[in-house]
Amino acid sequence: FLQVFLVEKAGRRSLFLAGLMGMLISAVAMTVGLVLLSQFAWMSYVSMVAIFLFVIFFEVGPGPIPWFIVAELFSQGPRPAAIAVAGFCNWACNFIVGMCFQYIADLCGPYVFVIFAALLLVFFLFAHFKVPETKGKSFEEIAAAFRRKKLPAKAMTELEDLRGSEEA
Repeated sequence: FLQVFLVEKAGRRSLFLAGLMGMLISAVAMTVGLVLLSQFAWMSYVSMVAIFLFVIFFEVGPGPIPWFIVAELFSQGPRPAAIAVAGFCNWACNFIVGMCFQYIADLCGPYVFVIFAALLLVFFLFAHFKVPETKGKSFEEIAAAFRRKKLPAKAMTELEDLRGSEEA
């Protein structure tokens, strides 16, 4: 319920980026807490707080926001298929993490969350440079913004060829 209010006030992209960055910082804090646990007993509290913050930031950004963005990036025709593909990817990744986490934790020890931090950094950079803000924009406005992005020269030539053949 709170998420719907936040999405309309803060915007999808900013919440998504804030959530990813918060999760990244939390993953680093979890790693620090686990690495220093043998030296400082109170580091267990750092790890617990980091886990709680990780979940909170997930629920603010990467948990719900992709569902809003996917629904707004596609027109009415392909939207159900896009949402189905997004749902499949979401649950497939959840399954993979759930099945592999213990093996990775056994292999990496206290550094297991470094892998998550690295992936979160990649996701943050991708979202920062490629994901548009969709708040308050129609599908047509979002599609126009994607069309305005510069295409490679070869793609531009092919696009012009297609336009020329349509006019004939």
